[in-house]
Amino acid sequence: MALRLGTQAPDFTAETTEGTINLYDYIGDSWAILFSHPKDFTPVCTTELGEVARLKSEFDRRNTKVLGLSVDPLDSHRAWVSDIGEVSGYPLNYPLIADPDRKIADAYDLIHPGISDTTTVRTVYVIGPDKKIKLEITYPQTAGRNFEEILRALDSLQLSADYQVSTPVNWKYGQDVIIATSVTNEEAETKFPKGFKSVKPYLRITPQPNL
Repeated sequence: MALRLGTQAPDFTAETTEGTINLYDYIGDSWAILFSHPKDFTPVCTTELGEVARLKSEFDRRNTKVLGLSVDPLDSHRAWVSDIGEVSGYPLNYPLIADPDRKIADAYDLIHPGISDTTTVRTVYVIGPDKKIKLEITYPQTAGRNFEEILRALDSLQLSADYQVSTPVNWKYGQDVIIATSVTNEEAETKFPKGFKSVKPYLRITPQPNL
């Protein structure tokens, strides 16, 4: 069964390019991004894994651990690492999970329907410190992921977790946000001292509260 937003992320212990890890222990009090790739030594995945290595400091700044995964074995991952660094210019700096028995892929519903029983889809899960699924995006094999967008979505998720706000269309960090409809105007005056503008009774705009 596919995971749903708000459900508990399945825990697991697995071998990775950085040793044995347990997911919950690895996450600790952080956020996490688990992203699968269809197969080692494939062109799109090579560019993606290098891009995540380039952006590692951005994920660190957001208190977010990153983990890659495929159903290929650990020796294949280790052989692929040099290609990733050579192509991207950034050596791999986060764990790649080996899942040859498909236990993790099955738990996270990552096997590509209609392709093969060993090919994982190009999926991203954002997992919160409470170990629950906060976001899930699945791409086809042919479309490389936009990790700048994933960072943007992560910023929105973390902001909403700390404040009673949501983010409007095309929002970027530093722009105005929307006050939750559950907050009364009286409460908003206290919670958002920078003030707010009522565009509609249900649409109130306020400056990003953590800046």
